[in-house]
Amino acid sequence: MTEVKLTTEGIRYIALFESLTRAVARDCYIDDENDRVIFVVKKGDMGLAIGKNGNNINRVKRSIGKHIEIVEFSDHVDEFIANALQPVSVKKVQVVTKESKKLAFVEVTSKDRGIAIGKNGRNINKAKVLAHRHYGLEDVIIQ
Repeated sequence: MTEVKLTTEGIRYIALFESLTRAVARDCYIDDENDRVIFVVKKGDMGLAIGKNGNNINRVKRSIGKHIEIVEFSDHVDEFIANALQPVSVKKVQVVTKESKKLAFVEVTSKDRGIAIGKNGRNINKAKVLAHRHYGLEDVIIQ
């Protein structure tokens, strides 16, 4: 695992997120290009972060004024990438090293391929950024 560096804005968002949801956030990635904030929460805190009927996540969304996405952390890179690509059903994640670069090949069903990539590549980019921040992977490739 690599060390995640947070901006001061990210630290403020984490403090706000934790006070509103009581869930523990491990990371906060501010994606200005897609006008969203992505929180990585401690394993097991997903339900707490969302809240009953989505109340907690909606409170955070109103406070920040941006779209909020939550990814559950995992100590296993394959499970973490699958969590980042939710709700896509991931068949297999294979991490390989090619020419000193760590790559992840993600196998999904053909009907889920478009969802895994997302509009303008936003879903796959989220998985790539988070995999790089937490595991040092150079790329995540959908198969």
